Amino acid sequence: MTTKPFTCMLAALCAAGLYSNAVMAQTTAPQPPNPALSIYRATPQKVNDLVHTKLDVRFDYKKRFMYGKEWVTLKPHAYPTDTLRLDAKGMDIKTIAVVKGGVNKPLKFKYDSLSLAIQLDKTYQPDEQYQIYLDYTAKPDQLKVQGSAAINDAKGLYFINPDSAVKNKPVQIWTQGESESSSAWFPTIDKPNQKTTEEITMTVPGKYVTLSNGKLIQQKKNADGTRTDTWKMDLPHSPYLFMMAVGDFKIYHDKWRNTPVDYYLEPKYAPYAKDIFGFTPEVMEFYSKTLGVDYPWNKYAQIVVRDYVSGAMENTTATLHGEYVQATRRELLDADYDAGRSTIVHELFHQWFGDYVTTESWSNLTVNESFADFSETLWAEHKYGKDAGDAHIQQDRENYMRSPGASTKDLVRFHYNDKEDMFDAVTYQKGGSILYMLRNYLGNEVFYKGLSIYLKNNALKNGEAQQLRLALEQASGKDLNWFFNQWYYGSGHPLLQIDYKWDAATKTQTVYLQQTQPDKVFTLPMAIDIYAGGKKTRHQVWMRDRADTLTFRSDAQPDLVNVDADKMLLADKKDVKSMATLAFQYKNAPLYLDRKEALDAAAKSTDAEARRIVIAALKDKYYGLRIRAIRALKMDNDQVRAAAQPILVTLAQTDDNNQVRAAALNALAKLKAPGMMNLFKQSLGSQSYAIQAAALNGLVALNPTEGLAAARTFEKDNGGALTDALVGVYATAGNDAEWPFVNEKFNSLGTQEKFNNLRDYAAMVGRVKNPQYAQQGIATLKDLGVRFKPYGVQPYIVKMLTTIKDQRTQLNDAASATVADQAVAQLGPQ
Repeated sequence: MTTKPFTCMLAALCAAGLYSNAVMAQTTAPQPPNPALSIYRATPQKVNDLVHTKLDVRFDYKKRFMYGKEWVTLKPHAYPTDTLRLDAKGMDIKTIAVVKGGVNKPLKFKYDSLSLAIQLDKTYQPDEQYQIYLDYTAKPDQLKVQGSAAINDAKGLYFINPDSAVKNKPVQIWTQGESESSSAWFPTIDKPNQKTTEEITMTVPGKYVTLSNGKLIQQKKNADGTRTDTWKMDLPHSPYLFMMAVGDFKIYHDKWRNTPVDYYLEPKYAPYAKDIFGFTPEVMEFYSKTLGVDYPWNKYAQIVVRDYVSGAMENTTATLHGEYVQATRRELLDADYDAGRSTIVHELFHQWFGDYVTTESWSNLTVNESFADFSETLWAEHKYGKDAGDAHIQQDRENYMRSPGASTKDLVRFHYNDKEDMFDAVTYQKGGSILYMLRNYLGNEVFYKGLSIYLKNNALKNGEAQQLRLALEQASGKDLNWFFNQWYYGSGHPLLQIDYKWDAATKTQTVYLQQTQPDKVFTLPMAIDIYAGGKKTRHQVWMRDRADTLTFRSDAQPDLVNVDADKMLLADKKDVKSMATLAFQYKNAPLYLDRKEALDAAAKSTDAEARRIVIAALKDKYYGLRIRAIRALKMDNDQVRAAAQPILVTLAQTDDNNQVRAAALNALAKLKAPGMMNLFKQSLGSQSYAIQAAALNGLVALNPTEGLAAARTFEKDNGGALTDALVGVYATAGNDAEWPFVNEKFNSLGTQEKFNNLRDYAAMVGRVKNPQYAQQGIATLKDLGVRFKPYGVQPYIVKMLTTIKDQRTQLNDAASATVADQAVAQLGPQ
């Protein structure tokens, strides 16, 4: 499961200034004790084991029902039993019977709308199989369930635009099983420590394509225009990994070795299937070789659906993606790794960690999600270089550290309010960062050998953190209890204060390390590099106490003492260094984070050395740091502007990364220098939407009338950042003629772009003359306030709506002012 929309939403709110420290403080304020947190969340007891699940389903698009017949084979796990409990949420149950010699013998049962308590026909012995038949109707839209931050809905089965009421929106059906929502569309023991083989038969309109787990073994056309497809999964997997999808999809057929690899996309995006997903076989090969376990299933498919409730889902052999991974070839020119590729590799890694070996309980979700999160960095460093991998894992660390309340939670948690709470920054980003440290400590070869042992020992079964520890200990010969107790079964991270002292008389360099967090003390193995006399010397040290004083002899005063030289520690470090030392670090220390630390410190300073660091970083080898340097420029300083402007012009014209070129153009646009007009006009002809957007911003800054005219020429062909720019330009400089375009595009933007443009959009809502347009905008703002109210956005939306009310009143638009006032009332007090 990928939760990127949630992570990106928080980033969007922060970027737009709508998720402030005050909001964060509000969300982390002391709360009354939660009784649910005192409950020990045991691994679900196995009374019966699933063996095989056979489904025959058809759909009622008008009612949004699914009619199902099920034959489920089970056996007692360890003790004789004459009862069976199945999870079945919000269904109509027509028949439950035991199948004997092909004959259905009805059974007695009780049903509370969430689970079935079935009285079997006799007492079955361990390993004695029996088959139950169920005839039922699933009614997902009538099910009252709650999702989570990661999965914002939990009704299991989704009908998308089934009545075709929304123009140009496809009709689709798809499922989402994690965490325990498969039981909303078929009765099962909906726990991750169950495994079952599977056969699903779907009867659908003949014009639609279907997808499910495993292999498509049969298709049959029916006289009524429908078609019946049968999919079969011969290897066992957990119920939450079952999936179905139905709709108008085009299939692109690829392969890895001799394994089919298929991509299912809406017809509009079918021409770009290879551009979006075509690197998948390469990743399958890399993961197979790295793990020492070949991709374990008989096919791999990826499908993109509308209105998905999370980022993506690793259904066995058939990953389901939200539409944000879809893009045209031009949009992909500007896409960075996090724009979709990291999701693709994340879900693929789950086919090993999550599907092949599955967490035995939600408490141990780390053995699924932390690995998938780590895999994003693994692929980034392999494909794009170490800087890219280091940048990705650093983003993980920062996301974890700024997540409210994350530092109070263990990675493996046996106490939580709800299982959905496990899908958080601790399980994902912190867990991935912990694995990154562990790989560094053990070494790559031994680490991957341990993962191979874990996968082979637990293949097609369940795992937990202790089994991972044992596998890594077997591979390394090292005791890892200290590491797992500290990072897996403990919470928080060290706050590390680092100070230095050089004694010229004794030629001794002293390093003072102090952990300032109020609770436990962490054991921290780390490398310290000392740069002196033109050479680098490495020291391996362990910090085991709250405060340590380390001394090193050196013939000359070091130019740099680089603590945590591998940049592996998951720690909030306060490293006290002079700007001269940081300048040396930027030029000589080899890693992304070495350079980022120096650049970030320089961005906060005004002295000459800091300016030189920022100017040097404009030519950094990693594009992300070039962009960071551009944004750090203080162009109101004459010396900075004189040094930076020619470099920015060169970057805007020749950099090999479109995002860097766009950032340079945006920086130049802020100068409002007439001499840049030709550069902006030339850049409007780029194939990159990001470059066009930045050029348009520059043109508007110099000549708003000409910029508005240029913007109109892009209405028929825009995407990505250019769409964002058009909305911004029209919202600030346009009038009623541009409102239909602005409103349509704003509502089609992703979360990040919506909040980036929110202020401009709200300003246009207050300014347009047509009351109908104003009321459309008010409704959009109110909906955003309701949707993102849990994240502290509501006060800002209320403030915008109040301003709009005043603006509409001044325009003598009493009707719209009333609508705005009603929206404020519906959102509640600030």
